[in-house]
Amino acid sequence: MPDDVRARQRTGTGIGLLLTLVLGAVLLTALPDGDREGDGACPARTVGSWSADRGLTGEFARYGDDASRADDWTGGDGTHSVRLPDGRLLWLFSDTYLGQVYAPPNPAGESHAWRDTAAPLVRNSAVVMRDGRLQSTLPAPLFPDPAPNQWRWPVAARVEPRSPGSSEQVVRVVLWVRTAGQSPWIYGVPTATEVATLSLPDLRVESVVPVLDQRLVPDPSRRILFGTTLVERDGWTYVFGGDDAQAASRPASSAYVARVPEGRLAEPGAWRYWNGSEWAAGGAPRTVLGDGVGSAFSVVREDDTYVLFSMAAGAEGLTTITSYWACSPNGPWHGPTRDFSPALPDGQVAAYNPQVHPELSDDGRLVLSYDVNWLDTNGGAAAAQLSRNVSLYRPRFVTLRLEAPR
Repeated sequence: MPDDVRARQRTGTGIGLLLTLVLGAVLLTALPDGDREGDGACPARTVGSWSADRGLTGEFARYGDDASRADDWTGGDGTHSVRLPDGRLLWLFSDTYLGQVYAPPNPAGESHAWRDTAAPLVRNSAVVMRDGRLQSTLPAPLFPDPAPNQWRWPVAARVEPRSPGSSEQVVRVVLWVRTAGQSPWIYGVPTATEVATLSLPDLRVESVVPVLDQRLVPDPSRRILFGTTLVERDGWTYVFGGDDAQAASRPASSAYVARVPEGRLAEPGAWRYWNGSEWAAGGAPRTVLGDGVGSAFSVVREDDTYVLFSMAAGAEGLTTITSYWACSPNGPWHGPTRDFSPALPDGQVAAYNPQVHPELSDDGRLVLSYDVNWLDTNGGAAAAQLSRNVSLYRPRFVTLRLEAPR
């Protein structure tokens, strides 16, 4: 059984964004020349140095452990963020624990804060930060289930004009829809990509529109969900996505990319998908990086160079983050380059879902989060572990600098 499947086995409902761990060999997919955005010479980039960001990590620990409210965030994964026009930072999470957190010792006599095993768990949540301090959790779940046995996980988001040229701004949030399924789809069958519109400044859900329905793709492992990361350039929003190949024991997932004109993320007809030679409205998107990434990865642009962060291939995929670089969103991508292994708590834990947060990055420093979960090896231990030690199911952060490969 793949490690990511074992990690997702729970007693009762599943917990968190799937562990997008890469367990196979890395194979880069060479693409034919074509309509490549920004194609040309750009400097190669890799991780030059990195260090733990204890301030951000500690802020989520502080907020999660705060016992003054019983309806707020105490742990979650699928960590994404977006800066709002008034300076606030909106954090978006997939499966989320709410409820009360209790001071140590826990029932096992250990020095960990803990929660009751009956604590509420919702499929998504949003937390507001101002001036570096988490303030409040929006009523959760923020995005209701679209149908019985289906749920929505929020991924990347951005602020954009309500329509092209409009002075009014809204928040667009890309959503992954999943449907309950049997093994190996214990974390849900990939179903569709949607885009939600949130009003400003009150962050009310105005609408949710379907963008790419994948239910007619017969093999769930080849269904593509877009929105794991967004990159903006020259009036376009580039939307990256991945498939769930690894759930079906194929070596690893693949990366894809679409682009949308600024202000039109919520218009399905405005999306164009890279098919290997052009940006097309229909047809099958083509891999831009194959068998080398997890379905949850992150891309950032530094000047003319795009850098993609993913969990590393092979056994190191449980602990190690690697990167690729390209001069264009649609490749060709080069790498993997230098790996690094951020700190993990003790025990059977795994790191996954590396996400860059450009709105927190400055002076050449990038802020990257990674999620942490307990690897379940006996069918139900994870839920108990996450309740026994609440610090396990929260994002960790590092800061890093990019440089030319040595």
